[in-house]
Amino acid sequence: MTVFYHEGGKLGLGHTLPLGEPWVAGSQCDHFLVSLPYPFGPDLEIAHVGDRHVQFLWLLPITKAERDLKVADGLEALESRFEEAGLRYWETSRASIV
Repeated sequence: MTVFYHEGGKLGLGHTLPLGEPWVAGSQCDHFLVSLPYPFGPDLEIAHVGDRHVQFLWLLPITKAERDLKVADGLEALESRFEEAGLRYWETSRASIV
């Protein structure tokens, strides 16, 4: 699914994509946010391979309400809400922060 959305280089930092259903049973998260891997720090974000630099992003499962907040108020506003709420990204059945 991600490859389909990314065809032609359409996905990048801050983009979202709908999944059409929760990413796992019992989850409210039915979208992915293309995000920096914040919990793992900048050492994971950039890899130096010879003279090339590769940026790693991750797909963070989010709810439609969280996606709507990002669209309305911007990526920084959503990420600030995640930080304030102490987002437990590993919990598949987490509640929406919105």
